[in-house]
Amino acid sequence: MQKEAQSFWIIPMWPCLKEGREEMSWLDSAIAFFSPEWGAKREAWRQYREELRHYDAGDYGRLNARWYATNSSGEMTDRMYRSTVRARARDLERNSDIMNSVTGAYKRNVIGSGFQLQANTGNQKKNKELEDLWNRWCKARNCDVTGTQSLNQILRMAVVRKKVDGGILFVKRYTSEGIVPFQLQMMEVDELDTMINASEGQKNRIVGGIEYNQYNKPVAYYFRQYGIDGFSIGETVRIPAKDVIFYYTKKRPSQIREMSDMTPTVTRIRDTNEFMTAVSVKERIAACLSVFIKKSLPPVGIGRTGSNAANAGQHSYDGKTLTPGMIKELNAGDEVQVVNPTGQATDATSYTKLQQRLIGSGQGLSYEATSRDMSETNYASARQGMIEDEMTYQEEEEAILEILDEIYETFVISCVLAGKITLSDFWNKKDSYMAHGWVKQPKKWIDPLKESSATKTALNTGQKTYKQIAAEAGKDWRQQIDDTAEVIEYARSKGVDMEGVIFGGKTNAQPEANSDGGPKEGDASNGDEPKKGDGANGEGDKEGKK
Repeated sequence: MQKEAQSFWIIPMWPCLKEGREEMSWLDSAIAFFSPEWGAKREAWRQYREELRHYDAGDYGRLNARWYATNSSGEMTDRMYRSTVRARARDLERNSDIMNSVTGAYKRNVIGSGFQLQANTGNQKKNKELEDLWNRWCKARNCDVTGTQSLNQILRMAVVRKKVDGGILFVKRYTSEGIVPFQLQMMEVDELDTMINASEGQKNRIVGGIEYNQYNKPVAYYFRQYGIDGFSIGETVRIPAKDVIFYYTKKRPSQIREMSDMTPTVTRIRDTNEFMTAVSVKERIAACLSVFIKKSLPPVGIGRTGSNAANAGQHSYDGKTLTPGMIKELNAGDEVQVVNPTGQATDATSYTKLQQRLIGSGQGLSYEATSRDMSETNYASARQGMIEDEMTYQEEEEAILEILDEIYETFVISCVLAGKITLSDFWNKKDSYMAHGWVKQPKKWIDPLKESSATKTALNTGQKTYKQIAAEAGKDWRQQIDDTAEVIEYARSKGVDMEGVIFGGKTNAQPEANSDGGPKEGDASNGDEPKKGDGANGEGDKEGKK
């Protein structure tokens, strides 16, 4: 009897426990039977409780019924679509002006005219030697194994390839070419051999052409070899990770390879291109005047080439065109009908602007940065947009500088080993000799007067030092001071007051005059020592230099 009682109660309640949101329990049913009012209140409060803990983003209702998403690791998510997205992004790079506006903005602002090395070994002579060697090495014939690109050109290409392809690989090659036995070889992500699945180490794994240790740290890279014609020659080369720099953005801890930076905006760029193509075709059609001749008599002799009495005397309009100022007579009974499309297309300008705003924002840029349209900006808004854009560029710039750091360190070691520079205690003080900084070439000002006034105020109030200001201008502060001193010294030798011109007034080096126009006693120009109380607040020379 006990087992029967259990089955009696469990079986009816099971649907209620399984689908509690859809069906009322036996208790609610009983309450609703005896008191519909209380039953309705219980159901209303139950629905309110469900709404409090409900996520619209997790709802599978009518609006989200076809929104399918899964949770998986970064590699599992990217592996299936990596190649397809890359191919589509490259297609847009070849054919889309909007795509190139985005990549061009990054190329211009992240790299620009390049970065200037400032060696900081503690020895000015050695600093100059390293900087001169570096500037020579950065030329195409020295830094590139192909001898076709300078370092700045390589970096610009790398930024574009990262945006389109997702990443690019810098491979260190130790050759006998160039001024030092060290050059760079650029490898595309397509050249990683994804078919390799065995590793030299027992604990290492190879995924996506990269060998990883137990901590998912790259150990080696496997590259397919291609001939100069682009066809694979079937040979795979293993290069240790210490000789490879993989430039890509890692967005998830489980991500191990690249994904195109343009992924969120690829479909929008394509839709905009298709829309503009359709609008262009429509306008071309609308610009063409189409004319039909409506004849009062039906044509006869269809399929026959001979003449017919019914259409004798009538002239054919085949091959006739409309010309400006044309006066023509039609056949008797003929009527002209002009085709004029009446449908109005969507405002292409506003639509394109909206799409470009969304494309730019998806890449962290303003509309003005990608469209080059400044018609809706003033100084304040343009300045604010540039500040926000600069924060986006700085993220890429940080990654580029890390790559430059590693390249420079390898360059210094190569210089020492090749005997291009003598550093007797280099291996004991390697970090000190490798100390350096990078100065980026400055950008053009929107309003030079306002910018220079702000810089002067920051210097006078101690908000910035002269060193910081020089660095922002892409200059070496020591070189700036040396150049200024050289100019002043040369001007003195010629009797020209350049100090007043440069610094905007009198300086301590200038002789001051008495009220009668003569030089003061104790003036350095007379060779006398200044006396106490002499002319501390004397006025300038107005008449003494006649």
